[in-house]
Amino acid sequence: MDGDDSKVLKGAERYKAGVLKYKQMGYWIPDYEPRETDIIAVFRITPQDGVDPEEAAAAVAGESSTATWTVVWTDRLTATEKYRAKAYRVDQVPNAPDQYFAYIAYDLDLFENGSIANLTASIIGNVFGFKPLKALRLEDMRLPTAYVKTFMGPATGIVVERERLDKFGRPLLGATVKPKLGLSGRNYGRVVYEALKGGLDFTKDDENINSQPFMHWRERFLYCMEAVNKAQAATGEVKGTYLNVTAATMEDMYERAEFAKELGSNIVMIDLVIGYTAIQSMANWARKNDMILHLHRAGHSTYTRQKSHGVSFRVIAKWMRLAGVDHIHAGTVVGKLEGDPATTKGYYDICREEFNPMCLEHGLFFDQDWASLNKLMPVASGGIHAGQMHQLIDLLGEDVVLQFGGGTIGHPMGIAAGATANRVALEAMILARNEGRDILAEGPDILADAAKSCSPLRAALDVWKDVTFNYTSTDTPDFVPTATASV
Repeated sequence: MDGDDSKVLKGAERYKAGVLKYKQMGYWIPDYEPRETDIIAVFRITPQDGVDPEEAAAAVAGESSTATWTVVWTDRLTATEKYRAKAYRVDQVPNAPDQYFAYIAYDLDLFENGSIANLTASIIGNVFGFKPLKALRLEDMRLPTAYVKTFMGPATGIVVERERLDKFGRPLLGATVKPKLGLSGRNYGRVVYEALKGGLDFTKDDENINSQPFMHWRERFLYCMEAVNKAQAATGEVKGTYLNVTAATMEDMYERAEFAKELGSNIVMIDLVIGYTAIQSMANWARKNDMILHLHRAGHSTYTRQKSHGVSFRVIAKWMRLAGVDHIHAGTVVGKLEGDPATTKGYYDICREEFNPMCLEHGLFFDQDWASLNKLMPVASGGIHAGQMHQLIDLLGEDVVLQFGGGTIGHPMGIAAGATANRVALEAMILARNEGRDILAEGPDILADAAKSCSPLRAALDVWKDVTFNYTSTDTPDFVPTATASV
């Protein structure tokens, strides 16, 4: 590349009609020092053959901020140097010679306060279809305190949720009603009652149960809340069921949420596919109505799973903590759905910590201060069962909802027995942990001992003891810790 290609042009030369390289237009500033108020994004870029990585990074900066394909004189009517995004660093991705991490800083004035929709319209707008790139992935973002404070954050948060539910010192237990589709309202309610009576804290609608011909939403809500109230009376515990209010319009969603509130529900549910604006609107409603808001991440893997193109789930988790949901599905590692242990640890830290230090082995590229936003409860679901309880607690910690769908409803002795098996397994493992035992190493023995006096747990271990989903994860960290030699 000759010297002119990398030189930022000035004055009349910069604004002469025609086409310039993005570096020449000022979108590549290698000596730029990001400010505390800048939003910083790191993209994984795969340039087309022959495209310089720095020019590709500058192009991403340009197309996600102020640039277009040709010089426009109207730039001179703005504070162009302020409003241009600035690519300032390009690193080759380890073990991927054709891929690069591009660091880009954005001035805070480019974004509307408190709007995920506006933030994403720039950061993941047109740029993902840009021809000079074979692929593009948003790996992580640093959201400055000045921007974080424009969002309300989770409507309830982990601390207040536990207080409302009166449940402390252990993970919460849930189950997704199965089959997802086809049950009548009455039979659906029977599943909810049996699971809650048997020992679960929550049951849950699945992502695609809304209001179909076999069961109108109002019918489901009525039978489910009848089941919740009966289970609470029978057990003396606070119970809940995630009523999915996802619908075609905001008016429909508000109607369903209001009805859930009238029936006494403590939690409602939405799907990620409703969109960022609708999610924030429902979070506002939940805050005003003292309702826990559960988010099913339906659809996320269409753009989070592949390592070279899309958006990392760690970014979605950050956006959703800003947006104000209280729960989010965040992976299980040992279940049937995608989840590398180190990567998933990064997701959970984003949800639950007040401050995330940079941790490349967990996929976290930046320090992130959450500026007192409420904590977001991660939810583990998808192919888990009581026999994995020691692994789940070791991997995911205490502030988590463990949802056993088939692992409750598929129990050979019935739904209530499936719930009891999960509750006994959980409480035995928490007791062992509190006694100082190594639950990961001793887990199978702890469960076997508990099963001696609990036939539902014994049956669960017999049925599912050999069930695993050991497939290679597609989304793994690019950096792994290395041992350092002692001096």
